[in-house]
Amino acid sequence: MDVISVNERTAVRADTRAPAPAWTVDAVEALYALPFNDLMHRAQTVHREHFDANAVQLSTLLSIKTGGCPEDCGYCPQAARYHTGVENESLLSVDEVVAAARAAKEQGATRFCMGAAWRGPKQRDLERVADMVKAVRGLGMETCATLGMLKPGQAGQLKAAGLDYYNHNIDTAAEFYGEIVSTRTQDQRLDTLDQVREAGLHVCCGGIVGMGETRRTRAALIAQLANMDPYPESVPINNLVQVEGTPLDGAQALDPFEFVRTIACARITMPKAVVRLSAGRQEMPEGIQALCFLAGANSIFYGEKLLTTGNPEAEKDAALFKRLGLHAMEPHAG
Repeated sequence: MDVISVNERTAVRADTRAPAPAWTVDAVEALYALPFNDLMHRAQTVHREHFDANAVQLSTLLSIKTGGCPEDCGYCPQAARYHTGVENESLLSVDEVVAAARAAKEQGATRFCMGAAWRGPKQRDLERVADMVKAVRGLGMETCATLGMLKPGQAGQLKAAGLDYYNHNIDTAAEFYGEIVSTRTQDQRLDTLDQVREAGLHVCCGGIVGMGETRRTRAALIAQLANMDPYPESVPINNLVQVEGTPLDGAQALDPFEFVRTIACARITMPKAVVRLSAGRQEMPEGIQALCFLAGANSIFYGEKLLTTGNPEAEKDAALFKRLGLHAMEPHAG
């Protein structure tokens, strides 16, 4: 029997979305087990079939509402129940968000993501976010929002405001999910993703590694993402950033080559997706970042902060791009 199984409802979803999954957990685990050079070659070959091999999308993520979240995600410093030093702040104004987006665009970012620490947005807050989306879209930037779980009709409101992508990660494999979060189920996350698809929005969905999971759990995460029908257009791969005060502080750090392998597996199994090198990049040596680009990562978050944790400075990123011969990807939102 497989170590990683899925619950009954998730199995029903798999049957309706993808009757014959293209990627089994065993198949993805076999990718992970390839010699490193062979895996890199395969991932780079797939990458070049679908993308400019030297183009990377530059994105900026702004926390528009920080702290005070009622959830208990074990990795998150914004949970109200944890003592992490992150204060509960009010929702930013439209003017503040537009100023940040304009500054990001001046630094070369083409995608602007807005994140709020909510279980889900109240209607009055969603209307304010919709105004932010309209304003940022007016700057000519691709827009993304991550606001938690959505109620019926809210995804459509965001689409009408001009939102391009909605981010809602499944975090980890189904069987490991309960070890990380107890205040919501993974099925509730999938419900929100269903609403996003039905509204005609692009899906941004990935997960976090380095939370104490096994390689097979990581393979199951990648397989679950790859077998979505369709798979997400945007796949952020996050390396756990340990924050004092959260339950996952002190978790054994993931081997950096294992993280690169995860990027490569995401690229091979989801060849047309933009694979995002997301949280944890601050702690990565530049050589490991370069290997992630070789493995098929073609988007980074660019700027000083990724929500509440540090991110390499824009100048440092620009210098690395120059050394590697990389350039910014042109925006492609419709």
